[in-house]
Amino acid sequence: MRRVITTALVLAMAGLATTARADGPAGKTCAAGLTTDGKAIYATVAASNPTSETLKSLVEHETRALAMDGKIGREEARANAMAAGTCLKAHLQ
Repeated sequence: MRRVITTALVLAMAGLATTARADGPAGKTCAAGLTTDGKAIYATVAASNPTSETLKSLVEHETRALAMDGKIGREEARANAMAAGTCLKAHLQ
């Protein structure tokens, strides 16, 4: 199961790298529409102060950790990581 989640997250997050300028309001507006699990991923990754170079790996790592700890649902982890990643990209731009 862990390998499936890891593989899915790697594929899902492949296109998240962007240039960073840190415009928090756009990301926060986007994050307001996330599911509870998506908001948990967003908050955890945003607290880590990601850069465009670290965003993908942080989203992947934190989503996996949250899923393995039972803090978010494993079934929807990939979809929520993708949605949170989109908002985090907006947060960085």
